[in-house]
Amino acid sequence: MRIRGTPIVEQDQAVKVMVEARYQEMKEKAKASVEKATAVSLTSDMWTSINTEAYLAVTCHFVDESSTLNTVVLGVQYFPNAHTAENIAQVKGSLMAEWAITDKVTCLVTDGAANMGACARELRLKHAICIAHTLNLVVKKALDQTPELSDIRAKSRKIVGYFRSSTTAKERLSVVQEQLRKPQLKLIQEVETRWNNTYNMLQRLFEQREPVGAALASLTTDIPPMSSEEFGIISECLVVLAPFNDATTELSQEKRVSGSKVIPLLTMLDHCLNEQMEKSPSIGSSLAQKLRMLLREKLDKIQTMSIMFLATLLLCCYYVVIILYYIIIILLLCCYYVMSIMFLVTLLDPRFRKLGFLSPVRASEAEKILKAECASVMRASTTSSSSAPPPQPSTSQSVEAVSHGNNLWRRLDESVRQTQTQNVTADANIEDPLKYWERQKYVYPHLYKLALTYLCTPASSVPLFSKAGEILSKKRNRLRPATVEKLLFLNKNQ
Repeated sequence: MRIRGTPIVEQDQAVKVMVEARYQEMKEKAKASVEKATAVSLTSDMWTSINTEAYLAVTCHFVDESSTLNTVVLGVQYFPNAHTAENIAQVKGSLMAEWAITDKVTCLVTDGAANMGACARELRLKHAICIAHTLNLVVKKALDQTPELSDIRAKSRKIVGYFRSSTTAKERLSVVQEQLRKPQLKLIQEVETRWNNTYNMLQRLFEQREPVGAALASLTTDIPPMSSEEFGIISECLVVLAPFNDATTELSQEKRVSGSKVIPLLTMLDHCLNEQMEKSPSIGSSLAQKLRMLLREKLDKIQTMSIMFLATLLLCCYYVVIILYYIIIILLLCCYYVMSIMFLVTLLDPRFRKLGFLSPVRASEAEKILKAECASVMRASTTSSSSAPPPQPSTSQSVEAVSHGNNLWRRLDESVRQTQTQNVTADANIEDPLKYWERQKYVYPHLYKLALTYLCTPASSVPLFSKAGEILSKKRNRLRPATVEKLLFLNKNQ
């Protein structure tokens, strides 16, 4: 918006001054907020702009004084250097020092790229893999390995592209939708980099199959409509993919505790896939089998990554290779699954605790880690946490099913109901685990400290760059990297 009577150059300079002033004001305010945090978790991701310029973003997650989860973007740095672990670690280390959180970082969440893992080791930080990235890779690979669905996807892209590019076709579809009393919704095109766009494209096309078929029949085009058999295959695959879509959406939330949901959701995904595999042989059951196999392979690789790295370092010593070999075997047998920080987060969430784990053995291993962490906190405590009289703990013994609005939690709901006649191990009535620990901080002071430390760990590093493409678009492709950083900072930290 231009100011009438003012030269364009002066207006641009005035806007830049306003952005800079607002940026500095918000940055000081954010620093003051982060400074009060007792522990923080970091997420990091890289993004390439429309101008093929690389940016590295670092976001901080912490629990504030009012027991509310907060997210602050520390920086979105222009990154023209090689994407080596050393260069990435240097940028992250400088941001950590600038924001005075070097000794507060509990965990770094990134994708599974080798340079990101090496960067965490360079900074001596605990590393967790972004589950949203993991699910994206697993589903994309499974879809690519299903040739019947690949042909349908190609055909769907042609149909969607036709209705999105032709004004006549678009108007005709709208008329038919109105005549059939269907919602006047646009078709969604598939994006290769995000599997959930494939799900959204197939789901929308399936929902609008009658208007789309009628519109194609009335238009002059050589694009054939989908057959009833093809729509049947789409329906089967949507049932299999729906839990993955729900899990991706839920794990990408920024304003709620999400790290504790990783293990329960992966457990529920495994059960959902197993149910689909037990059905009669079909393309849907075949897709479920591929997904289950790939998901387990990927998670096994992630969970043993740290141990394998240790093994590689140890085996470099030629003269002690035999002794170290047996040490490595013992480590692999005893520490499988133990390296995941998400274990602690799940146990500390009163909604799940032990119920979220795939097996009782893993739950017991996680409990041992939590006890060790709690003992460490107790040893470090030199004075009483508070002299205030503790509030009375909750006496409620009833447990209701966990309800999150989709069928993904159905299996966990059944497990929770079973605890009504046994020992109560989870409280499904709790909406916010942070508020629960705020009420219990005088009853369980050491566990409260651990809750503040670990419940701020997010499940995903994805959300930030969803806005970056809107800020640096084709119409705004001449923005300088420093301006892009400030605009993104203001957009996410407002």
